[in-house]
Amino acid sequence: ALAYLRASEKRSPFSVVTAKDRAGFREKLAQLVSHPLKERRVGAYYGCLLLRPGAVLALDDVESPTVMEAFIKALGAEPIIYSMRNECCGGYLALKDKAQCEQLVSEIKNNAASCGAQELVTACPLCAYNLTANAAAGSLPTRYFTELLAEALGVAESEGGAE
Repeated sequence: ALAYLRASEKRSPFSVVTAKDRAGFREKLAQLVSHPLKERRVGAYYGCLLLRPGAVLALDDVESPTVMEAFIKALGAEPIIYSMRNECCGGYLALKDKAQCEQLVSEIKNNAASCGAQELVTACPLCAYNLTANAAAGSLPTRYFTELLAEALGVAESEGGAE
């Protein structure tokens, strides 16, 4: 049997891309961008889990994060700050109380739009699903962070996958 020798490091996929411990990584990312997302006003949606528990994940300040805004800026877009970017979208309620999810999603997207966001980006797969599936028609689009990253790096979609 295999012995468990040490605690594993807990990291989200987003933290691997934006790790603070990788000196100059954001600057390097900005240099790799071949298709900057110019004139795009993007609101970062952290939700309730990306940064928590803060003592364990240590990705950014739990109450006033900036890591996603730095990511957005590195891709050439303008980050938009709005007050509900750290609020829960209700993703865990999606099967039990769809109406509550729709209300939470509406509040989040309306808040972001009122501050000038044209779209949202999130690093939580459940939030990405919930902010899309429970959104009103015509509301701000929501993208998973890898979609914006691929677009800025010039990775195009095709029927067979990335070109």
